[in-house]
Amino acid sequence: MTGCRLCGSTALASVVDLGATPPCESFLAAEQLDEPEPTYPLHLRVCTDCWLAQIPALITPEETFTQYAYFSSYSTSWVEHARSYVAGAVERLGLGPDAFVVEVASNDGYLLRHLVDRGIRCLGIEPSVNVGAAAREAGVPTLTEFLDPATGAAVRAEHGPAHLVVANNVYAHIPDVIGFTKGLRALVADDGWVSVEVQHLLTLIERNQYDTVYHEHFQYYTVASAARALASGGLTLVDVELLPTHGGSLRLWARPDGAAGEPSRRVADVLDREKAAGLQELSGYTEFAARVAKVRRDLLRFLIEAAERGETVVGYGAPGKGNTLLNHCGIRPDLLPYTVDRNPHKHGRYTPGARVPILPPERIAADRPDYVLVLPWNLRAELVGQLSFVGDWGGRLVFPIPELSVVDVASGKVTA
Repeated sequence: MTGCRLCGSTALASVVDLGATPPCESFLAAEQLDEPEPTYPLHLRVCTDCWLAQIPALITPEETFTQYAYFSSYSTSWVEHARSYVAGAVERLGLGPDAFVVEVASNDGYLLRHLVDRGIRCLGIEPSVNVGAAAREAGVPTLTEFLDPATGAAVRAEHGPAHLVVANNVYAHIPDVIGFTKGLRALVADDGWVSVEVQHLLTLIERNQYDTVYHEHFQYYTVASAARALASGGLTLVDVELLPTHGGSLRLWARPDGAAGEPSRRVADVLDREKAAGLQELSGYTEFAARVAKVRRDLLRFLIEAAERGETVVGYGAPGKGNTLLNHCGIRPDLLPYTVDRNPHKHGRYTPGARVPILPPERIAADRPDYVLVLPWNLRAELVGQLSFVGDWGGRLVFPIPELSVVDVASGKVTA
């Protein structure tokens, strides 16, 4: 990696090196198991000039997102999060029947469908052909494109400027962060709003969430680095909300420079927290790699000892973050014979690198394992409820992040 993709500085410091892994969403069909599988270095660094954390852009968005295995609507809590967001945005911005809302990376329409239900004109811009088709089938107008300044200008010319542009869980996925931000600016009205949700680097560091580092996520934001990135396209950060999603996320509210005004007190408060955590100096990053190594050792020790006792451990979920964890820890089917997922598009496939089979969720009740390793740990509250049936036979849930914890479903007791 030669330089920072935001400011161009070559002063990049290592945060954690996770070795080389396959792209996290490149799930394998059975006929691919005897074929070579490409892997790419996964090394997180931070720019000591602008403090943007980033990995090298070794794969392109076109390779990952033209056909995509992730469908947002399969997460109940995520659909509810989107519904709540829409309700709040409509109230906050006074969006009515004359408003126009654009969502970038709109996936299968999980968010915009709530605007459709309200009769508010909207458009999704989604690069993945298959999930964009699912959105259109659900009645959500969707354009199959990647966002850049030209796409933004073309959408504005055809549909008019957007009162609100939503970019949830995409700002980390674009290697050309400056061009993408200029695309956001091209879409939004001069007095409009841009809303961005992205994982917070502060919680990633504090809570050992290293499995959210993968090749789709090119950069990792603090409020300070996000404000600088937004400014690169003519947008000013005016407010921030701290969210529990993805283990801790930011909702950034920005406006075109001419309409921005003074930022809220919440922006200053979060900047102060980041500074206190040392995230504008190297001291905030130096211990992270050692804590990541402990997560790996603790999980491997648990799985090996369970196997030696003759106990069974299976997985729940096949998220991208789970594939970073499985590959970094070297977990293979001898320790985790399968995982299950609600997304039928993943059934019969295998996780990249680790090659763990992905089965329908019903398999857990049929096999009655001793433990279920929950890979989408960020959905802990939702999944403890969904998986309560595991307690019927005395089974327990295992969460690897932020530290290893074992939950007795029947009693709610947590052990390390």
